[in-house]
Amino acid sequence: MDSIINDNYTIHFNSNAYSELNNFIATKEPSCIFILVDENTMENCYPLFMPQLNTTARIEVIEIDAGEEFKNIETCSGVWSAMVELGCDRNSLLINLGGGVITDLGGFVASTIKRGIAFIHIPTTVLGMVDAAIGGKNGVDLGHLKNQIGVIAPPQMTLIDTRFLKTLDQRQLLNGSIEMFKHGLIADRIYWDNMVEIEDNYFSELFESLIYQSVVIKNDVVKSDPFENGARKSLNYGHTIGHAIESYCLSSENQPRLLHGEAIAAGLYLESYLSHLHTGLSKNEFQEIESWYKNLNLKLSFSQSEVSKMLELMTHDKKNVNGQIRFVLLQSIGNFVTDQVVPQEDVIAAFKLL
Repeated sequence: MDSIINDNYTIHFNSNAYSELNNFIATKEPSCIFILVDENTMENCYPLFMPQLNTTARIEVIEIDAGEEFKNIETCSGVWSAMVELGCDRNSLLINLGGGVITDLGGFVASTIKRGIAFIHIPTTVLGMVDAAIGGKNGVDLGHLKNQIGVIAPPQMTLIDTRFLKTLDQRQLLNGSIEMFKHGLIADRIYWDNMVEIEDNYFSELFESLIYQSVVIKNDVVKSDPFENGARKSLNYGHTIGHAIESYCLSSENQPRLLHGEAIAAGLYLESYLSHLHTGLSKNEFQEIESWYKNLNLKLSFSQSEVSKMLELMTHDKKNVNGQIRFVLLQSIGNFVTDQVVPQEDVIAAFKLL
């Protein structure tokens, strides 16, 4: 697979990735290489990664707890403190080896310690490969409010090694693939069709090529709008409602803990319904998306009071303007519009579809 060039960094794939990493390290000569992992990637991915690393630089491994609930300033403070105690300086390098939480948090840690040190993303999940590690967004949650604190800062490079996918269970593979379905919905009808047809065949050459295409789609959007003033908002399709569902379920004792992709899948479904009501998404295409969602068998259900709490969470969405909730909606599969204001009663009605 050819490397994908961004304005600020390059995304390298599989066997080419590690030669690029080692060449960068040889040139930079970092005073210390910090490797950020969680307990899952420490056990399953670190042993695969280390034999690929060719350097005499000092290496320090920092391990954090796994899970979205640990993507917060408290965890950052612990990582910052460990790095300082271990002698971090401006010429240090941080390698983020893990999924979306590791790359989001690790990029934020690196961008802020010592006013910024070099960092490299090595995503080990589908979600990390096609979304979190692409585009330069780094940040953490504030309580149960998603991604409220952060910066936009590019890594030195992102390295995608699809061998790491074999360390994931079926639920995690599906979790990451939801963002790939989203890319099809906002950008490419044919890509959407291919994703629907592949079902759960995650270890085929076709799925690997779809990961590559997904990275191309996101990278092209980010290059056209690096600071989310226009087209990049499209990447939030399904996320206004999806983030509210995810945040609410994280804090509720009455709802199951959802993975990011599971919540976003519900968001894609409900925002497709709003798209059918307001921006011209045809009944046939909405039913197509509905059928895809129903086949996921997530079985979510919320009471009226729970929906009210999620509406309150939506008021903190970063796309909002002057207190108005702004949605990304579809005109058709592959075509989107941004900054859409929807009557609250329609959002409430959408939740009844679950």
